[in-house]
Amino acid sequence: MSKLYFKYGAMGSSKSAQALITKFNYEERGMKVWLIKPSTDTRDGETTLSSRIGLTATAAVISPADDIYSIFSSEHADCNVIISDEAQFFTPEQIEQMRSIVDDFNIPVLNFGLRTDFRTKAFPGSLRLLELADSITEIKTICSCGRKATVNARIIDGKIVTEGPQVYLGGNDSYVAMCHRCWKRQVENKA
Repeated sequence: MSKLYFKYGAMGSSKSAQALITKFNYEERGMKVWLIKPSTDTRDGETTLSSRIGLTATAAVISPADDIYSIFSSEHADCNVIISDEAQFFTPEQIEQMRSIVDDFNIPVLNFGLRTDFRTKAFPGSLRLLELADSITEIKTICSCGRKATVNARIIDGKIVTEGPQVYLGGNDSYVAMCHRCWKRQVENKA
């Protein structure tokens, strides 16, 4: 029985690397993978999926208006698995379409992404995955204090910010994974 998976973690927890390793594992066994990412994610180029450790692959780009179910059923129904990265940027409707693919085609759909933004608020796509996924797994990383990191602290001009648009693309230069305690202390100290 196939499942809808949500594998989430804070920035720097190796989500993209794990997505790409999973793709390799399926392909090594002769299986066909449909690797997708939302059009919002342009950090490494429009169609490139890249990890911080240097793994890369070409991914199909899904815009917010695209119907993932229709694209899959008409162009990729021969695939054995769908793997998505940056799943937080998919619309709730697209998450529902992935759920329907699992149900109707009996193939696994593995989603890798963030659970919450820099304000500790859920992304709409992540919230829908938390509601619909059969399997939810946290990919852990640590704060500089050694505790488990759960917050994606947005850094601008060397300071943590708690206001601004939910989507602001960046890597290590713009975000730091922190435990809630360290994040809260730094936010309170800036006031």
